[in-house]
Amino acid sequence: MSTEPGAAAPDLSRLSLNTATTKAWTLEQAVEGAVAAGIPAVGLWRDSVAEAGLERAAQLVSSAGLRVSSLCRGGFLTAADDAGIAAAREDNKAAIVEAATLGTRELIMVVGGLPAATGPNAPAAPEGDRDLVAARQRVSERIAELVPFAAEHHVRLVLEPLHPIFAADRAVLSTLGQCLTLAEPFPAETVGVVVDTYHVWWDPDLEALIHHAARTGRLASYQVCDWSLPIQANPLLSRGFMGDGFVDFSAITSWVREAGYAGDVEVEIFNQEIWDAPGEQTLQTMIDRYRQLVAPHL
Repeated sequence: MSTEPGAAAPDLSRLSLNTATTKAWTLEQAVEGAVAAGIPAVGLWRDSVAEAGLERAAQLVSSAGLRVSSLCRGGFLTAADDAGIAAAREDNKAAIVEAATLGTRELIMVVGGLPAATGPNAPAAPEGDRDLVAARQRVSERIAELVPFAAEHHVRLVLEPLHPIFAADRAVLSTLGQCLTLAEPFPAETVGVVVDTYHVWWDPDLEALIHHAARTGRLASYQVCDWSLPIQANPLLSRGFMGDGFVDFSAITSWVREAGYAGDVEVEIFNQEIWDAPGEQTLQTMIDRYRQLVAPHL
């Protein structure tokens, strides 16, 4: 990807490609694409890592000279039955080991929805557990169980608040404030939070919460994409490139900067139209929008 003759090269030193944005690419293709585009970091997803093989994935990224800004995802901790609790515990321990092997401290945690959910974006089970308070308490208990194991591996559990539209099926933590309250009993190096513009742009307390997260050492990641309308049949796929929707990136990015966050900025987009586009085109648009709407405010 070229720069106009005489123009300064864009500063991409903090930009990270979250591989969900180029979902059609293999991990190897995403690594090659990031290097070719001058993007110095990648946020990885466990499915693409598993497809490549953990050790090979770690080698691919390391050999390319890329940072791993985060691993997505651990979580889904809200099961109420013994078998579900045990399965979540083992899966999250595996995710912690994967994060350490890949060379990132930040394991993004999507904590899970209500047990009544029959699947992502699916109807409720008629007799399913709808106790939201109890589900949040189980998240707290499961995090407490995982913290010592995460600390042994120098990995931080990074709680992600998801927009309330996803409270039923994906995450019973909907605000940055809820995540910070849950994180408070634990050392900041073991439990942090992520600011994802898609999920938190609407929160009237967002500025104060970002500053609180940074002041307490818990602001572990900044992820950007836009909130686009109309909402898709699957709301998860309603993300867009920065500038395509309603998020005020100048304000939120300025708050993140003022709070002292100096880490990577991941672009994470779930959108079928973007997934169907050529990966190189997606990276070019991503870089252009980052330069226009995010980088000037970092």
